[in-house]
Amino acid sequence: MSIPTSTAAPRPAARAGTVSGTTDYRTAFAAVTGLFFIWGFLTCLNDILIPHLKGVFDLDYVQAALVQFTFFGAYFLVALPSGWLIRRLGYKRGIVAGLVTAGVGALLFLPAANVQSYPLFLLALFVLASGITVLQVAANPYVTVLGDPATASSRLTLTQAFNSLGTTVAPLVGGALILGATVPGQSKEAAALADARAVQVPYLGIAIALFIVAGLMAAFKLPRISEIEREAGGEVVSDHMPTGRAWHRSHLALGVAAIFVYVGAEVSIGSFLVNFFALPEIAGMDEKTAAGYVSFYWGGAMIGRFVGSALLRRFRPGMLLGGFAVGAAALTALAAVSSGQVAFWAILAVGLCNSIMFPTIFALAIDSLGPLTGEGSSLLVMAIVGGALIPVAFGAMADSSGLQAAFLLPALCYLYIVFYGFRGSRVKGRAA
Repeated sequence: MSIPTSTAAPRPAARAGTVSGTTDYRTAFAAVTGLFFIWGFLTCLNDILIPHLKGVFDLDYVQAALVQFTFFGAYFLVALPSGWLIRRLGYKRGIVAGLVTAGVGALLFLPAANVQSYPLFLLALFVLASGITVLQVAANPYVTVLGDPATASSRLTLTQAFNSLGTTVAPLVGGALILGATVPGQSKEAAALADARAVQVPYLGIAIALFIVAGLMAAFKLPRISEIEREAGGEVVSDHMPTGRAWHRSHLALGVAAIFVYVGAEVSIGSFLVNFFALPEIAGMDEKTAAGYVSFYWGGAMIGRFVGSALLRRFRPGMLLGGFAVGAAALTALAAVSSGQVAFWAILAVGLCNSIMFPTIFALAIDSLGPLTGEGSSLLVMAIVGGALIPVAFGAMADSSGLQAAFLLPALCYLYIVFYGFRGSRVKGRAA
């Protein structure tokens, strides 16, 4: 995969490539930013699906965590094939293929609800996440070099702010349309069917929207990418094929681990916030009310990313990342050992600390990789599998030691990010 920069002005050669085509980099930046909103919305709907399906199918915490295991497991399994797909189809058609695949996954929610099958719900989520993975592999490194390499972290943080806008809106929409579908007085069988089918209208709307966006992107003229991308037979293709050389870059290898634990921590917290707020010792809320407060968690990340985009132009990204991770670790630990309003607001404030983490880790990890940037991007996207594995471990801790105590696990994850920000992200040498 190639990484574009603007044609409007020369860029430093260390990381930036050149862009050809009729669309300037600002327009391309705006178009790709819209994709960040879409997959943020889709990803955060899982936080509503988990308590919903937990009740519908009478699941324990580990079984409920299979929602995230399936969804984020797709990132690990599909990341490298996504690179191959983009290489075959080209950048733009790869994005279109990702949107169409995600739309098909959303449509599969309809038969899953009709037959009330939890495995079929998981299959639908896997297909949906596979489409999102294609978008992630393409869009994240694309954004990092749409401008001055020195402000790559700031630029990616800004696009991630719109991703967080999607995650902020999703709990409100999902809570209103999915939770609380049961009508008082219904039989147990009728209530279970109503709960299962509550997902059909939202996901049908999502599928239609994805197909429309795919059509718009197919008609949009994205700039061609140079440096890693090459012309072959008149088609622009990308090279994501693994060589193994990227692993020798320590800041990338440590960054892969940082993405793994960060996504695992963030997803673990978001997945079980509704259940956490329902605990009598925390807030004793019903699910629909609690879903509204989940938006505060993701809204904090959104606000933090807009603010962080400016801060990253003034402070070293690694130092700022380490400071935010210190705050996240302290707040998560506080939520695990306190109760009532202290625990309630402490865990919500973690969203603000999360804000700059993913985009900053990503930008730091691919810094100075040059022609290895595509491979590094694929490895980082594969590391999102942390969102599949760590929530299952979180669920196992919740089943054995209690839900609140399980929040110590993400606190440990944030401590590793403290190390990566302050030391592990330093670039040693340069790419060949």
